[in-house]
Amino acid sequence: MKRHLPWWASALIVLAIASYSWYQRQPAHAPDFEFDGPAIVIHGGAGVITRENMSPEMEALVRSSLERVLDSGYAALERGEDRMDVVVRVLGMLESDSLFNAGIGAVVTSEGIAELDASVMDGETKHAGAVAGLRHILHPAALAREVMMHSDHVFLIGNGAEAFAVERGMNLVDNDTFLTHRRHAQYARWAEQHKRGTVGVVLRDREGHLAAGTSTGGMMGKQWGRVGDVPVLGAGTYADDQGSAISCTGHGEYFIREAVAYQVNARMQFGDQTLADAAHDVLFNVLNANAGQGGLIGINAQGQAVLQFNSPGMYRGAKGQLKGNSKEIHRFVGIYGD
Repeated sequence: MKRHLPWWASALIVLAIASYSWYQRQPAHAPDFEFDGPAIVIHGGAGVITRENMSPEMEALVRSSLERVLDSGYAALERGEDRMDVVVRVLGMLESDSLFNAGIGAVVTSEGIAELDASVMDGETKHAGAVAGLRHILHPAALAREVMMHSDHVFLIGNGAEAFAVERGMNLVDNDTFLTHRRHAQYARWAEQHKRGTVGVVLRDREGHLAAGTSTGGMMGKQWGRVGDVPVLGAGTYADDQGSAISCTGHGEYFIREAVAYQVNARMQFGDQTLADAAHDVLFNVLNANAGQGGLIGINAQGQAVLQFNSPGMYRGAKGQLKGNSKEIHRFVGIYGD
């Protein structure tokens, strides 16, 4: 004879299942910031960045540079400038600063040559441009945007990318332009020991649309035309208004294998994760903290922003109007992990 559970037992089981499902969907991690209106987040690379291996003078220079870039980018967003113009402006400032591994101050290949990569992406249109293996372009991010706006392609490399740059009216520069910091022996030693990662920006404009961009000199001593994650859309850079804008920094091979930037978006759109949970899971549960070392910055259309990393430190900053406070414009700059 078939026996049935009493109604109250069945109700308890259904309630338990529903409660567990609700619990599973609850965010485990909070965003680092929640902004109203336009907002900008930047990074200058992640790696073995600790107080012990950085002088107070160098720390002051890094903080000052990040603050200057944040202020310029945020002011442009507040004025209503085109979001992709702001991405290129911010990356251009970082590419011109020899403190970072992008443009002037880039690390070099095993042959002592700077090879530069960059990508940009618009979250509203999903239009994107990427370049790699550049040796004579002062601002790779600007060329990536030219590819996005004025070609039928998404990704150009090496001599072909530079030929396209000339067609678009960009000047070529001598490769030594990127290596001028090596005149200073003390700084050169610091660069060789600690320079890793990239520079990147993600932002939300006044209309709530997203954009992202990343630029790098790659890995110190790289060989055979090695290209990392930065110009690979979905690995180092991605932007989608329905998910988030992401820029990554770290050991590029791991970020490529795990499609980190896109994976964060996929977890948000198809796995119902928050930006903060998706970023944390990818960095700490998918990437190996000892091998797939690095970090990412991200922002979504609701103004939630993350600056997360599994390495000892990451140069990073954010600026915007904090949600719930109609007057306060908050600017944050960080270096270390503690």
